Amino acid sequence: MSILEKPTTIKEIAKLLNISASTVSRALHDHPSIGLTTRQKVKKLASDLNYEPNQNAIFFQKGKTYIIGVILPELSESFFSSAISAIEESAYKKNYSVLLAQSHDDVKKEIELVEKMNHRVDGLLISLAKNTSSFEHFEKLNRYDIPVVFFDRIPPLSNVHSVACNMESGTIDAVSYLLKKGHRTIGMINGPNTLIATAERKEGYIKSMIKNRLKYDPSLIVNCDLTQAGTEQALEGLLAHKRNITAIVTFNDYVALFAIKKSRTMGLVVVPEFVSFANLPLIHYMDHIPVASVEQFPYLQGQRATDILLDLLANKDRTAANKGAFYNIVIDSQLVENNLK
Repeated sequence: MSILEKPTTIKEIAKLLNISASTVSRALHDHPSIGLTTRQKVKKLASDLNYEPNQNAIFFQKGKTYIIGVILPELSESFFSSAISAIEESAYKKNYSVLLAQSHDDVKKEIELVEKMNHRVDGLLISLAKNTSSFEHFEKLNRYDIPVVFFDRIPPLSNVHSVACNMESGTIDAVSYLLKKGHRTIGMINGPNTLIATAERKEGYIKSMIKNRLKYDPSLIVNCDLTQAGTEQALEGLLAHKRNITAIVTFNDYVALFAIKKSRTMGLVVVPEFVSFANLPLIHYMDHIPVASVEQFPYLQGQRATDILLDLLANKDRTAANKGAFYNIVIDSQLVENNLK
């Protein structure tokens, strides 16, 4: 068929065979009410005329778009790239397409994207922007029966579906690792208070100190906005502490790399050892890296989140699921020691 030709319609096939359009439709879908001879005639003519089903009409009839939306902070981050690979693979296995968008850690952008995806997708997978503190834009989706599954960066709510890594136990492992190496004054560059993972890291830090019979000093924990400038400011504050900080746990590998680079320009007699989160592949190709990193399994998070969303979409009676039966999957983290050069 040339690009100038109009696609063949069911009505045209029906007219040529002198039957109704509904009969043609049923024949194409092998409806038992249509005889074998008629079905064969319809299918042959449809094939000869290069007939292709109108997918929009099919989606409208079934009440589905067969598209799932994904909103995440930054696709350029290796963590989210890995998660997207899993999401696409799981979605395609169930004949779903993926509509991807980035909030760039901007709450206003996130709200706009949610509104634009409304009615265009069957469900949404979300990893929150770092400053998201209100969740009304997600709650509105309930009115339209659009399920939402949060992953990695999840809201502090009990009535949502979520998949995340255990950041508290990961932090306990990170601090315990440094204590075993002989460090006793350990700082932490944590993330924004709007993220639940920030509170989980702090709790893990406190529990690890208490477990090892050390006094918890709240002044050894500082928050940052995860940018390079914010990280450098947080690091300078920690290193100006009256106590000699010899090791630092950071929110993620990017923050660790920002801090390591800055510390090496400060003329320090002893550069602190760093332990971070994410275990990004890129750190293994750099000269100055964290001594260890907590693996958060982004591919597995993306896979589990997609499976949950597809299960919700396959469930015809999602009303029950929205009244208390929520998926809340917590994946165990794993401390990975790096081979330093």
